[in-house]
Amino acid sequence: MAMLWLLLACGGVLVLQGLILGRGSLRRLTYERHFSTETCYVGDRIEMVEVIENGKMFPVPWLRLEAMLPSSLMFKRSRETSISEGNIYQNHTSLFMLRPRTRITRTHQIQCTRRGIYRMDSATMTGGDLFAVYTPSRQITLSKRLVVYPELLGDDRLPSSWKTWQGELAVRRWVVEDPFLITGIREYAAGDPMNRIHWKATARTGELQVHKHGYTADPRVMICLNIEVSEQMWNVVTRPEMVEDALSYAATCAASLIHQGMAAGFTHNASVNPESQAMLRLDPDYGTAHLENVLEAMAGVDMKTRMSFHEMLRLEAERESEETVDYLLITAHLSEAVRESIHGLENKGHRVSVAEWPDAREAAV
Repeated sequence: MAMLWLLLACGGVLVLQGLILGRGSLRRLTYERHFSTETCYVGDRIEMVEVIENGKMFPVPWLRLEAMLPSSLMFKRSRETSISEGNIYQNHTSLFMLRPRTRITRTHQIQCTRRGIYRMDSATMTGGDLFAVYTPSRQITLSKRLVVYPELLGDDRLPSSWKTWQGELAVRRWVVEDPFLITGIREYAAGDPMNRIHWKATARTGELQVHKHGYTADPRVMICLNIEVSEQMWNVVTRPEMVEDALSYAATCAASLIHQGMAAGFTHNASVNPESQAMLRLDPDYGTAHLENVLEAMAGVDMKTRMSFHEMLRLEAERESEETVDYLLITAHLSEAVRESIHGLENKGHRVSVAEWPDAREAAV
């Protein structure tokens, strides 16, 4: 009989502690997560800060936090966190206890190893009593976003063609015609676009006359990235590491031009993640804010083609614009269709330069 009462008493204590500590373990419990920065470059080290607060007068005997994070974010190992890594995501699990009315701040060191736009929308929190009689669980909405820009290259890693092109562009800064500044008329010359013909002056003189433009110190550069690593490639990129190098080159070009006070834009023939909100085309513009938009567009490039490169260049040539643009094409191949599209741009008065990327020859083999 005494044993029965002892068992009943133990059972009552077990249920009571479960009701007090377990069933309400997640009440008045808050969790926050933020990064030390919202944007960074490949190779940067940042911090992820977690704040867990227990506002109750009772302790939480054990609390488990689980979150799915991108595998390209390399976390420094710790005794409190267990990490199960996959090719795309990694599962983080932490187990600890919380004292009454306690706030814990945990800081995780992260190295960003891959370009991209990453969303971390939720985490799962599970609590329980001493004997796991009650184990309530709750999903927490976080809606955090981290943008990892392509790596910026040093001068020693840039193609020699870049220095030559940049030098020519710097010289032309002071001799580029301004389509909005008309200073007179002159005779038609080979290569002048048809939209510059001054028809009244032509009718008056009997010979073709064109508008004579003044000059501006602000050339506009459009960086065009081709993610097709070969003419035979279709849909999915076959050598993603090569495209990553090309994106780093494009990012370095854009940063250098804008830091020198020139206008730079960006477009590409790749698809983008719908959740990234990255733009497919950014007109040339100035300033740090525009550079951040360009770098974010580069971070959002997916490894699938949206259209062929020659089709994209053809659409560029069809754009209605009175301004002359310096096009910098970053491409691994120059097919006959691409060359024809380049001629279409040049016939509109634009200047076109092709970046000689070192891996281009390897891709063509």
